[in-house]
Amino acid sequence: MFTYQKNQRFFAQADQGLEETAAAELAELGASDIKTVYRGLYFNAELPTMYRINYQSRLCTHVLAPLLSFDCHSTKYLYRTAMKIKWHKLLNHRKTFAVHATVAHSRIKHSGYAALCVKDAIVDYLRKKSGKRPSVDTTSPDLSFYLRVEKNRATISLDTSGGSLHKRGYRLESVEAPMRETLAAAIVRLADWDGRQPLVDPMCGSGTLLAEALMSYCRIPAGWLRQKFGFEQLPDFSSKDWQIVRQKADSKIKELPPGLISGGDMSARAVRAAHKNLQHLPSGNMVKINIMRFQENKKLRDTVILTNPPHGIRLDKHADMAAFMKELGDFLKQNCTGSRAILYLGKRKLLKSVGLRPTWKKPLLNGGIEGVLACYDMY
Repeated sequence: MFTYQKNQRFFAQADQGLEETAAAELAELGASDIKTVYRGLYFNAELPTMYRINYQSRLCTHVLAPLLSFDCHSTKYLYRTAMKIKWHKLLNHRKTFAVHATVAHSRIKHSGYAALCVKDAIVDYLRKKSGKRPSVDTTSPDLSFYLRVEKNRATISLDTSGGSLHKRGYRLESVEAPMRETLAAAIVRLADWDGRQPLVDPMCGSGTLLAEALMSYCRIPAGWLRQKFGFEQLPDFSSKDWQIVRQKADSKIKELPPGLISGGDMSARAVRAAHKNLQHLPSGNMVKINIMRFQENKKLRDTVILTNPPHGIRLDKHADMAAFMKELGDFLKQNCTGSRAILYLGKRKLLKSVGLRPTWKKPLLNGGIEGVLACYDMY
C-alpha cells in the first residue's frame, strides 16, 4: 500500500501568507486534523473529500498524495528506495510523467539531480517490469510526482491535482502583470463580501478579481473548467464517488443578479480581455465592464471596491506613483461614502501615499512580489 492509503493523510500546497486562510477553507470542505506549515498544510481526508478539495479549493495550488517516506542521506539510496515503489500501479509505457524536487537542510544538495534519480528509478522499474518505458513530458504530463527532501527525510508524492489548481481555465486573454487566480480568490475571501452590496473593480485589468468574485458568489467550483485531475490515475480512484462529488458541487451553482458585479479599466485592450475571460464562466455575461478611468466613476456609495491598482509594468514608467495613489485615496474619500475599499498594492511603500488610515492590512505575495492587502472603511 502507498503511504496515503495507510493514513489518509495528504499535503496541500498554498502560497506564502495564505496558509491559515487555506486551512479554514479545507475545514469547510471536510478535511480534518489540519496542520499548517510554511507554504502548505497537512490534512486527513477520505478519497471523496480529497476529490472535493481538488475541485472546489480556491486557495490551494496542489494536493499531494504521499507514496513513500523514508530517511535518505544519499542519491544512491534515493534511487534504490524509489525502485521499490510499485510504479506499475500508477504508470505504464503509454503514459507520460514528470518529476519535481525540492531539497532543504539535507546531505542531498542538488534538487535537479535528486529529481533525475527518481525519474531514472521510475523508468528502470517499468522497463524491467514490462520491457517498455514511459516518456517524460515536463509541459503537460499525464502524471506528476513530487520529491521533497528535508532534514534527510524524503517523501515521494503524486500530484492528485494534475497541475497547478490556480490555472482555472477561464483566463485565455491577459495583459501585463496579471494577478494569480489563487491570490485573487484569497482577496475576495478576505474582503468578506457576501453579495449584500455591489462589488466594483475600477481597475480590473484582464478581470481576474471580477472572475473570482463571480465564482465565489455564484458557487462555481474553482475546477469547473478543468478537464482532468491527477487523482483519476490513483489505483483506488472511484469514478462513481467522483461523479457524486462533482454533481453535488455543480448543483449549487446559482445565477448572478444584474448589476451586482461590475468593473472598468482605462485600457480598451484590458476590457476586451476581461470580457472574453468572463464569457467562459456561468453568468459571466452579467458582469458589466466599461472602458473608463477610475476617476470617471459615478459616486460609489455603499459599495465594495476591490481592486489591484496598476504599478510597475502596468503603469506608465514615467507616472508618479505617489501622486497616482494619492489621487486614488482622494477619490475614495470624496466619492465612496459608506463603501469598503480593499486595495492590493504590489509595493508596500505605496501604502503611505494613499493618505488614508487602513482598517486592517495583511502582507500577501503575488508570485515573487511582496505586496500588501489594505482595507479602508469609508464612513
